[in-house]
Amino acid sequence: MSIEKYRKRLSANDVGTTGGHQGGVLIPKGESELLAMLPSLDPDVKNPDAWIECVDDTGHKLKFRFVYYNNRLHDPGGTRNEYRITHMTSWFRDVGAREGDEFEISRAGVGNQYAIGIRPKDAEEVDTDQGIRIRLTGWRRVH
Repeated sequence: MSIEKYRKRLSANDVGTTGGHQGGVLIPKGESELLAMLPSLDPDVKNPDAWIECVDDTGHKLKFRFVYYNNRLHDPGGTRNEYRITHMTSWFRDVGAREGDEFEISRAGVGNQYAIGIRPKDAEEVDTDQGIRIRLTGWRRVH
């Protein structure tokens, strides 16, 4: 049985090089398989969250916050309706993550335990049917 792994190509905003403040890495609601791998969050609660325990490639243990910002469902005039993994900025800096690198996450055990890592941007995917290199953006499942 293969392990579910997901990767996201990091933007300059994700790694903090734009000077802006972003509330973590976005996980679009359409990424149902990835969301199913992460802890279940109750949409009837305003901004439900869960802490996920992660271990990176070097064995360093971290805790990130998985949150469903959903004030659009709860507040008049609310605008947010999105999933994010937050509290990642200092780890991105520590591991030297750069725009174009990929963040990888997979289940590492029972409960809310995950394996994470950064893959350098030089590792591009090859479309073997066309013989061309393609750069995928957003989240994708890898095998």
